[in-house]
Amino acid sequence: MSKPAIDVFAHVLPPKFYQQLLQLAPELPQKYPFIKMPALSDLTIRQAHFEGRVKQVISNVNLNPEDYAEPTVAAKLCQSGNAELVEIVERYPEMFVGAVAMVPLNDLEATAAILEQVKKESKLLGIQLFTRALGKSIADPTFAPVFEKAATLEIPIWLHPVFDERKPDNNIVFSWEYELTQAMLQLVQSGIFTRYPQLKIIVHHAGGMVPYFAERIAHILPTEQAKDFKKFYVDTALLGNHKALELAVAYYGSEHVLLGTDAPLGIAPVGPTKEITAALQQADLTSKEREQIMYLNFEKLMAGDVK
Repeated sequence: MSKPAIDVFAHVLPPKFYQQLLQLAPELPQKYPFIKMPALSDLTIRQAHFEGRVKQVISNVNLNPEDYAEPTVAAKLCQSGNAELVEIVERYPEMFVGAVAMVPLNDLEATAAILEQVKKESKLLGIQLFTRALGKSIADPTFAPVFEKAATLEIPIWLHPVFDERKPDNNIVFSWEYELTQAMLQLVQSGIFTRYPQLKIIVHHAGGMVPYFAERIAHILPTEQAKDFKKFYVDTALLGNHKALELAVAYYGSEHVLLGTDAPLGIAPVGPTKEITAALQQADLTSKEREQIMYLNFEKLMAGDVK
């Protein structure tokens, strides 16, 4: 493979943004210990381990200002955080190909403005949404204008899980995979792909539980809804596990799977890039399928050359 692979789902915690957020919510490090991972903010650690074979698309970890600030402040934090993401990409061009913008879902007007900015800013490749926002499913009609605007502007959406705070037993082993799966179901049942057939949504963690429960989807849901599940794009962030990757590719098709690692999280010090790329080599895939997953699908998605 002559070109570097593209990891579409890697994370950072922009230092200036984080310090501003801590002023609003000083309990964050205790509530979410994973954000203490040094390589999220100290990018010299990642630089020291960078081997040149995989470049990353960076998005903020799952902390969004809408959960901690009133609309005007949340919008300003997203705007300054997005500017910092662009600065990071420009500072480390050898490691990062672009960033995914934050949006404040408690200010839909500001969210629309950020979508317009993404359309113009070459370093911002899409927006990140979470499986729940403001105590509601991301599929709630409240957020329909965001999907409509993204579809109209042909801006991809990165879908990341968050805990459902109504549940007392959230955990990072299984909860996020369930939340992704539930959000996908709710989006499909809302008719999102019927209303916006050109919409592109990239789902973290290989689409959660969906490939494993493909037959439940096929036999229980209406035919068109079952088909709509295959319109999502998914990444490969499974910490390896070549058999699970084969299952994801078999379900979604190799043209809808993109390399994603969740770096630097998962495996210290800088994430599971080696484990996931090794699993893709071990998986029963053709060389063409591997090329699609490693970089071709990303290139087509960014060029709008997909159906």
